[in-house]
Amino acid sequence: MTIHGLIYPTLVPENWPFSLEWLPKPAYIVGGAVRDALLGRTREYLDLDFIIPSGAVEVAQAIARHYHAGFVLLDAQRQIARVVFPQATADFAQQEGESLETDLHRRDFTINAIAYNPHTQEIIDPLQGRADLKQGILRMVSPTNLKDDPLRLMRAYRQAAQLDFTIEPKTQATIQTLASYITEVAAERVRVEINYLLGNSSGTHWLINAAENGLIAPLFQNATPQSFEKLAKVETVAALIAQNWPQLSVYLQQYLRETVKTTWLGIVKLACLVHPEPEVAKIELQALTYSHAEIKAVTTALKLLPQLKSASMSVREQYLFFQEVGNLFAATIVLALVDDNLVSVILGDQSLRVYAPLISRYLNPDDLVAHPTKLVSGDDLIIALNIKPSPKLGELLTEIAVAQAEGKISTPEQAIALARNLLVD
Repeated sequence: MTIHGLIYPTLVPENWPFSLEWLPKPAYIVGGAVRDALLGRTREYLDLDFIIPSGAVEVAQAIARHYHAGFVLLDAQRQIARVVFPQATADFAQQEGESLETDLHRRDFTINAIAYNPHTQEIIDPLQGRADLKQGILRMVSPTNLKDDPLRLMRAYRQAAQLDFTIEPKTQATIQTLASYITEVAAERVRVEINYLLGNSSGTHWLINAAENGLIAPLFQNATPQSFEKLAKVETVAALIAQNWPQLSVYLQQYLRETVKTTWLGIVKLACLVHPEPEVAKIELQALTYSHAEIKAVTTALKLLPQLKSASMSVREQYLFFQEVGNLFAATIVLALVDDNLVSVILGDQSLRVYAPLISRYLNPDDLVAHPTKLVSGDDLIIALNIKPSPKLGELLTEIAVAQAEGKISTPEQAIALARNLLVD
């Protein structure tokens, strides 16, 4: 079959990381970079994939040396290497098969099987990927290609969410047939796709769709229809929080840590999918290679949920709750609202009023229940009471903080006197 090319205005962006003179002729850009350029989507950080007919690793090495960039040999047997620039990553792969067309026919979806020759500005599109781009359709190249790399099954939903595309019915039916193969994929690769869907509002719909097609059950074995009902409510609850407490909404969009790119709202969604018992949830999340920070956040939220949903908490209980929940507060509130039966009526004022007092405390930096200030330190107690460091010291400091929150004491002298009385008792 002859490949029909089309001369197209340059798809090479302004932030291209190296000179074209380093690419052999022919050389082709493929995959997401071509797809996004045709869609007019721009990125500050480029992710480039090249097909080189021969000598792909040598080309990558030469470019890395010249530009003092990072070099990684990804697959010696298949001749795939990566060059890492400050503003881009470029992967160079040896052409698979006897021709470019053969290589393109081994890819996942038609919209990712479009090649571009930067030397001639020619687009090669043997699978009519541009037509699917115009229609907003994600269409498989073949069932065999999906089966050969089952991660592509999950990637279909991520790309549909990312591009706001629909999945072609035959492709979706094939995914459903092959769903059990997802267990053959390394857990960390699956987790990356799930995290994208959890981290984006458009991803929730597609995650539920993936569940309906059997992709989620092998990964989250304790998820139930109710789990996905809760998941579907998360964005609605988050929007209501934003209307009533914008500052709380800001917290929900923040990452757990700079090194853990999961938002607190993503933690809520993840908590909807796992078993409600924290210890069981921990095992599930460990199997999917979630980080310690993510696991702790989910399990802490699940642990505190019954307490948060109780009819009322004393000041002591509130103090202890805030001490344990920390930065997880906003996420735990959303989880409670999602889990609440009152959500079924689209969260009227009644359900919000249940948690409003705690939210007000949390948002008030001067509230001594949610944000206590120390009257005395451990060292102060050691000196004043002539005691040695021990677990008892922590207990005394807790009782002092609770008494301060309850309005019973307000000075260091009163704090020391309380500690002295507690020691005598």
